[in-house]
Amino acid sequence: MNEPNQHWLLRKENIRRLWMVFIVILALTVVAGFFVHQHESFGIEDSVGFFAWYGFITCIGMVVFAKLLGVFLKRPENYYDTDASKGEVHDD
Repeated sequence: MNEPNQHWLLRKENIRRLWMVFIVILALTVVAGFFVHQHESFGIEDSVGFFAWYGFITCIGMVVFAKLLGVFLKRPENYYDTDASKGEVHDD
């Protein structure tokens, strides 16, 4: 079911199109790496599709780090509703 007043980014057909566009852009940037000489600072930057796989691995690392950080920073759902010193719940 497609609601006409639904935001365009939430429609299933647009989500599929966006995925296809992003995959094509990624593939084109990897192919362009074969035709453009890059002045790399390190030897590994000269490998095939370096910036694509480096960005992907870095993104995964950031997500994992955020999940681990959330374990330490997470608070209970009613964190702001309780008085820490008395253990009372405020109904303001």
